[in-house]
Amino acid sequence: MNEPWPEDILDKARTVRAAVFDVDGVMTDGHLYYSENGSEAKAFHTRDGLGIKGLISQGVAVGVITARQSGIVARRMQELGIEHFLQGCRDKRAGMVELTERLALIPGQIAYMGDDLVDWPALKQAGLKCAPADADAWIRQRVDVVTSARGGRGAVREVCELILSAKGRLDDWRSGFQ
Repeated sequence: MNEPWPEDILDKARTVRAAVFDVDGVMTDGHLYYSENGSEAKAFHTRDGLGIKGLISQGVAVGVITARQSGIVARRMQELGIEHFLQGCRDKRAGMVELTERLALIPGQIAYMGDDLVDWPALKQAGLKCAPADADAWIRQRVDVVTSARGGRGAVREVCELILSAKGRLDDWRSGFQ
């Protein structure tokens, strides 16, 4: 983890009312696995999922914007209780506009986590811009937060805990497991 976080990052995280994530390279390691029969496989980190559930339980909306279409991803979003899910969204700027309007927020109240160039149109609208450790170098240079974890390996959890910590809710969430 990157704790303690700099005060300017905590200030941005305090205003977050929704966190939006890309899938491939953020919630997964970015690899696409295909079998000979055409089936697809993806791996999601369970700690990332628990962090997402933590945000939701503490009143932070969660959304996902992905350019790809995948039944596997739809299933995972349903398991996590993510209601704001846009797949097949190649124009991520438009996706952010749609989620911002749907949630009745302003862009500064949204955190976005992406890893590659296609995410930049959404990232640049967000109040808190985040990327995993293995994101594209150009993206890493332009975001507020680069996690210590790689995509699909706990990066989402770091962002979730940053937001909860900034809002003073991290200990409340953790105490629910005692």
